[in-house]
Amino acid sequence: MTRFVTKAAALTAVLFPLVGAGVAGAQSQAVDEKTGPVSFANVASVRIGGEDRHGGALITETQRSPLLPGQSKLGTDRISVPKDDGERATFGGHYQIDLGRYSNGNPYPAGVAIRDHNVVAALQATTVPTAVAETNYALRDTWQGGAKPGDDTVLVLEGAKTSVDCTAPSKLTGTSSLSRLWVRQGGGLGVVAVPGGNAGLELKNLRLGPPGDIANASKETTVSELKLTRVSTFDQLIRQDGWRSGDYTAAAGWRVEITTHVKDAAGTALQDVVTNIVLGGVSCSVPKGFVAKAAGSTGGGTSATQAAVPTQVPAGYLGAAAPDTGSDGSRVPLGIGLLFGGVFFAAVALLLGKRRKSGTD
Repeated sequence: MTRFVTKAAALTAVLFPLVGAGVAGAQSQAVDEKTGPVSFANVASVRIGGEDRHGGALITETQRSPLLPGQSKLGTDRISVPKDDGERATFGGHYQIDLGRYSNGNPYPAGVAIRDHNVVAALQATTVPTAVAETNYALRDTWQGGAKPGDDTVLVLEGAKTSVDCTAPSKLTGTSSLSRLWVRQGGGLGVVAVPGGNAGLELKNLRLGPPGDIANASKETTVSELKLTRVSTFDQLIRQDGWRSGDYTAAAGWRVEITTHVKDAAGTALQDVVTNIVLGGVSCSVPKGFVAKAAGSTGGGTSATQAAVPTQVPAGYLGAAAPDTGSDGSRVPLGIGLLFGGVFFAAVALLLGKRRKSGTD
């Protein structure tokens, strides 16, 4: 038996706006880059290897709110995870997450309309940080070899929306909602009840394989357990070092935990593979003593209305590396010397699937 190994890859690409406040003395009115109010928005992130932090992580472009009122919005070129061969090698090759719009066949059930995602991190004119991520998500397992994309779809979050608002230290909100939840159990995709509050949905014996190739794995005998829950704390997000918290932090998102029981054609257990996915991960933070500014007297209102001008930060480390900030070993150094920038970096290590004794379930 061989271990499932993902190819090591370093993927970097973040969209951040270069926006100005449009008023005299704007530079002096910028919020503090390291401790001031801030928000983040991410469309999808994946960790293979479970919570022991020894596996690899693929984190897509993360939007960060600017230092002056404005917004950073995910570009329309991101319609799937993975989006290219480099990400596909990191992800393992079998799973595909579609993000509302698609280009190579419809992965959604009949009646689910094609749409563009809306993933935005903003600093309002009042300096209140907010973030939102909304779209349709479809998780496909291409290992199943369906005749068309929809045949490989296992899970669909239709009309998914996650959002956070940090109006004040005592007024933090985070919400995660769905229009409909679709799951393939047995035959076709069917609608199942959306879990409410902090309740999770647990499903067993799904025809869902591992995210990558495993020697002697059989499609006929391999099954997975899937658990869907709402993100309620910052530590439940899959993130990089530049995605920081604050004295007061709100978080939201949909977390999908998959445990795949890989077996050979005879039904002999080979290993378990754990995959964690966070869809629509968002957060906002404010420091102690934060007080939102009053809306401008010139009719500016409370919204950050400047058009986003996203810029791709080049691959690799930029500026000085940020120090290790906590227990999340999947996070990596971020260049901290940029006024309106950051770095996305995801590296994949050897996947440590738990080997199981022959003949056990």
